[in-house]
Amino acid sequence: MPINSDKPHLWKADVNASVDLFNQWFMLFAPKAYRDSRAAATVQVEEGIRLTNDLTALTPTVLRQHPGVLQVLRMATCPPLARDRLIGLAYASKNLVRVMEEKKAIPLRMPVAILEENLRRIADVITRMLDVDIFPWLTTKQPPTEEERYRASTIVADRLCGAVSDPIVRNAQEKRQLDMIGEYLQTRGYRLKAHPASKPLNQMEPGTFTFRMNVVVGTQRKVNIPIDVVIQRKNPKPSGFPILIEAKSAGDFTNTNKRRKEEATKIAQLHAAHGKDVEFILFLCGYFDSGYLGYEAAEGIDWIWEHRISDLDQLGI
Repeated sequence: MPINSDKPHLWKADVNASVDLFNQWFMLFAPKAYRDSRAAATVQVEEGIRLTNDLTALTPTVLRQHPGVLQVLRMATCPPLARDRLIGLAYASKNLVRVMEEKKAIPLRMPVAILEENLRRIADVITRMLDVDIFPWLTTKQPPTEEERYRASTIVADRLCGAVSDPIVRNAQEKRQLDMIGEYLQTRGYRLKAHPASKPLNQMEPGTFTFRMNVVVGTQRKVNIPIDVVIQRKNPKPSGFPILIEAKSAGDFTNTNKRRKEEATKIAQLHAAHGKDVEFILFLCGYFDSGYLGYEAAEGIDWIWEHRISDLDQLGI
């Protein structure tokens, strides 16, 4: 029996309540999440400045030994460089730059000569474009004071956080949603316990739940789908398959409608691999309008609103 997907007469009021809840959270907690991230980023930037001898020794060797510093260096230029812009200006390998930033590593199979040439071009572009207004010692040729170094680090950290401000807020909101679900389940006697990857999902221990679990889909080609919350009822259904919940928040209506097909793809994969009885539920907070809701309902996807978390009881929890 659907919980919310079959009640379009309630959608408008729920959308309004969800938007209000997200806005209240954003005003109260998003600034702290951003400040905490900025503090951590400042430490990262200070380390990057130190590794490059106050940006006076930006060499291929430094980039090879400390590839993770590249993201900081992109934000130290005037103007700050997007990843693709740096790749274009330096005629650099897209895979090299991606691996350096995302994995803090160097591609193992890249020939040494090609690697060195790419790193040299990257270093040259960044060196030429360093923001001397932020790093005045590059012009005066005098060693920076601690105050100058710290001030520069905070400015670059702000740029770094500004470039990823949406993920910072999204991650903070997701953590809050998962904490809320976990607390709700524990008050009802459920235990947080990881399910062994070696065991089939329908053998998950009754009365337990876990976060961020990979569920295998696909027949010929196996793929892991990350699921935010997996809950096995105290009295499992005959199939033994647990409840799968995807926590979603959004700060505007545009992005949700752009990404609404993702859930439809996910449930289609789950049904193909585990049968039509799979329960895949969205846990929503924020800007999800009737267009989004109608699309998900048409795909057979139900949802629970964060502002009415008690609807979880309707799943037989």
